[in-house]
Amino acid sequence: MLEQTRPWGAAVLPFFSPNVTAQVVSEPWQLAAYYEIRRAIFAEEQGLFEQSDVDEHDPHATPIVALGHVGGMLDEVIGAVRIYPQRAPGDAETGPGTWYGGRLGVSPRYRSRRVVGTSLICAAVSTAHALGCTRFLATIQLRNVGYFEQHHFASVRPVEVCGRPHRLMEADLRAYPPRAALAEQPLDGERATHLVKHRSAA
Repeated sequence: MLEQTRPWGAAVLPFFSPNVTAQVVSEPWQLAAYYEIRRAIFAEEQGLFEQSDVDEHDPHATPIVALGHVGGMLDEVIGAVRIYPQRAPGDAETGPGTWYGGRLGVSPRYRSRRVVGTSLICAAVSTAHALGCTRFLATIQLRNVGYFEQHHFASVRPVEVCGRPHRLMEADLRAYPPRAALAEQPLDGERATHLVKHRSAA
C-alpha cells in the first residue's frame, strides 16, 4: 500500500536539467535571476553582505549565467558569475589587460553537478580572453582553492575579502581559448568539461 504522505510510493527526487549551458546574460529574466542567486548565496546563505552583494564593479561587469534546459528550451538560471576589466591603476602585479572574475555561485540543488561550476568558469575566462584579457584573476574562498586548481588556476597570494580569508588566483589562459559565450553561441556544459579534462591530460 502506498504511504499517505508519499502517494507515489517514494520521495520525489529533485529535478535536474539534463542539459546545462553558460552564456552572457541576454534577457531581463536572466539578469533578475542572476542578481537573485547572488543575493541568496552571498548575503543570505554565507552572510558576507547584509542585504545585497551589488558593488561598484557591477555597472561595468559582464554578467554570465548557467542555464538549465527542459525539452530543448531555456528553463532556469542555476548559477552565476561576473567578469570585469581592471579600471583603476593597478599595482605591480596587475596592469592593462587584467580582468577579474567573481561572485561565482551555483544553486544548492545543482552543487553536486560539477558541470555547472565548470561551465561558469570556462565561460567566464574564455569570454574575458576574447574581450582582450591577458591576465585573469579571481579571489577564491579557501574551501574552493582545490576546485579552481583543477580548472587550471594557480595561487598568487593570500587576500582578505569581507573580513574572511581568500586566495587570489590566476587562470592559465592557455587552457581557455578566446571565445565569447554569447546567447547565439552559449558554452555547452559537456564541452566545458571536455575542455578542462583535455587540458589536464595534455
